[in-house]
Amino acid sequence: MSDRYQSFAEFYPFYLSEHSNRTARRLHFVGTSLALLCLLELVMTRDLSWLILALVFGYGFAWFAHFQFEKNRPATFKYPLYSLMGDGRMFWEILTGKIPF
Repeated sequence: MSDRYQSFAEFYPFYLSEHSNRTARRLHFVGTSLALLCLLELVMTRDLSWLILALVFGYGFAWFAHFQFEKNRPATFKYPLYSLMGDGRMFWEILTGKIPF
């Protein structure tokens, strides 16, 4: 990680600030949904091409959202683990209505 964030709890507010654009959050949500479906298919079929598709959907939608709508650099480049955790938490919070879709 980085000296800047000592815990995920410290990182998450920064993560949310990097996802303030509603369209970008929606694209993250769609990409994560598709990635999860691909991972489910991977488990069911044991075909590794689903893993590649999961990565393409998950990162592709998110990175497009950052460059096109947020106009910032994805946190994945500097904080890969915390960023993945943040995406999971943000996905759940959108799914449960805590963050508006």
